[in-house]
Amino acid sequence: MPSATTPHALPGMILREVRKAVIGKDLVLTKVLIAFLAGGHVLMEDMPGVGKTTLAMAFSKALGLSCRRVQFTPDVLPADLSGFTIYDKASGTFVYQPGAAICNLLLADEINRTSPKTQSALLEVMEEHQVTVDGKTHRTGEPFIVIATENPVGSAGTQLLPESQLDRFMICVSMGYPTAEEEIEILKREQSIEKTRERIDPVVNAEELIEMQREVKEVFVHDRIFGYIVELAKATRENEWTELGLSPRGTVALTAMAKACAWLNGREYVVPSDVQEIFPCVTEHRIILNMKAKVGHIKKEELIRRVLESVPTPTMRQKY
Repeated sequence: MPSATTPHALPGMILREVRKAVIGKDLVLTKVLIAFLAGGHVLMEDMPGVGKTTLAMAFSKALGLSCRRVQFTPDVLPADLSGFTIYDKASGTFVYQPGAAICNLLLADEINRTSPKTQSALLEVMEEHQVTVDGKTHRTGEPFIVIATENPVGSAGTQLLPESQLDRFMICVSMGYPTAEEEIEILKREQSIEKTRERIDPVVNAEELIEMQREVKEVFVHDRIFGYIVELAKATRENEWTELGLSPRGTVALTAMAKACAWLNGREYVVPSDVQEIFPCVTEHRIILNMKAKVGHIKKEELIRRVLESVPTPTMRQKY
């Protein structure tokens, strides 16, 4: 059972438990936790077998959340996510059978391998935390988090996520391959009789995570920081290399992530470095490069770096 402790000590304890299953990747783990604290969803684009599913399952255990996993294939239907009603002969009524989305943490594995119709079924539940079946609304668990994965290689037979759905993911991260030392440690753990990931203890429960999310929302943001965020977004929209820049939903996500980053660092106010730290993972999947950038071999990482360099960092001299 989770033990009573100060809220700001809990994130470190959560990460310590997750590291029992995930070797290295501390930066990725921190960003995912920041997204959870900000109440957002996570998209993971990476090669098969690098630990995406392990990461999701480890977080669900450490956070004490109910978790369901859906392996997306072309034959997965929207009803598999939202649920369906079935006639109960004994009672003479139609009874709702919950779908996979009725949980706290939904792991959507290889989301780009299912049909657009099924992908769109996630839109309502990701935004509203509810599903509608036969005219009746059913709430998911609270908090509700989606971790979706997709493989950028081997795209035959896949359906790219539309920009409207990509925009609903607060961040996009990639784990990448482990270092040689990390991979040796992975091999050692996998060969042990009792695998470490099976010993993950819950640090908090759903109610405590919701309370931490409430504290994050109360973090103060100065008008200069709001202006800084808007200028960064404007720089992505009015850029010579972008066809599509950061959306207003993206600036909302950037603000929420900055507040969570500040809270995680023990502050009750946001500073420019909070925004700069999480700007790439919030922005990269939301922008589309134009033909000029592609011809010039400009990558999104380079574009984001130049945007951060071009927008002046505000000076916060007065007290908060």
